[in-house]
Amino acid sequence: MVRTEELRRLSETLLRVLGVAAAYYATGRLGLWQRIVLEGAVVTPLWLPTGVAVTCLLWMGLRIWPGIALGALLLIQSIGSFSLSDLGIVAANTLAPVCAYLLLRKAGFRIAMDRLRDGVALVFLGGLLPILLSATVGTCVLALSGKLAWSAFWPVWAAWWTGDAMGVLVGTPLLIALSRARLPWNTRRWPEVAAVVVAAVVITPLATRSPLALLFLVFPLLMWAALRFQLAGAAPCVLFVSVLGISAATDHVGPFADHTLFEVMVNLQALNGSAALSALLLAAMVTEQKSVRQKIEQAVSDLTEVVEHLAAPRREE
Repeated sequence: MVRTEELRRLSETLLRVLGVAAAYYATGRLGLWQRIVLEGAVVTPLWLPTGVAVTCLLWMGLRIWPGIALGALLLIQSIGSFSLSDLGIVAANTLAPVCAYLLLRKAGFRIAMDRLRDGVALVFLGGLLPILLSATVGTCVLALSGKLAWSAFWPVWAAWWTGDAMGVLVGTPLLIALSRARLPWNTRRWPEVAAVVVAAVVITPLATRSPLALLFLVFPLLMWAALRFQLAGAAPCVLFVSVLGISAATDHVGPFADHTLFEVMVNLQALNGSAALSALLLAAMVTEQKSVRQKIEQAVSDLTEVVEHLAAPRREE
């Protein structure tokens, strides 16, 4: 009986590891469609596999880390021939999400993201800080192996760091929101949901592809989605803005036209980072305020019942 239970747990863990590897590889292939070759190194402005890895660790724990390594290994092989130095990149891409997970656990992060501190923790402890590890180690491996000139170290490092960090800031909230997605039972909210979708479809292409530098138009949209629908509205809108922004940047149209590759990357990452930070923190703040209000209302209701119960004997007298 004990042996059977151990085999069952082992098979479940193996299936989870393979599932994580498949998800990592699939999202990586999607990201490579809009890859940019910078000084001979392949970088992506939005690397969603890092967000997938952090989310899977938050859901299933450290036991699934081999799935991250396997997914990274398969992705590197799909780009070109695998060399011994690439093991350093695999290790870096595995250790960064693991460090993010450990830091988030240490900070008391709640995956429900119903507090402002959870949003702040995800931004800094889940995204910006631990991704320094993968960007630094990965770029050093490329330079030491001769695949990258040392003079190009910092541009590649910056692109690597921002791409992986954006994968966490965009991918992790989106996956958390999708795991809790429910259709609004209140039909009175459906017209507003439709209005947000229509506004996103109209405003985002205009802002990212217009030569009039209208990128700021996406922020009222993100505020609307975050204030009214919290993470469920903010996360998809951020992803939509990021994807269309990357598309416009790679096509060199709109506000990204007539700029060097470095300037395009700076403008794009400024847009993606500002959009993700604004929407994520605002959604977390509104969720926390709603939770506090519900607790106060519940406390008032409980207190009212107690007062009515205490006053009942007096009325009987």
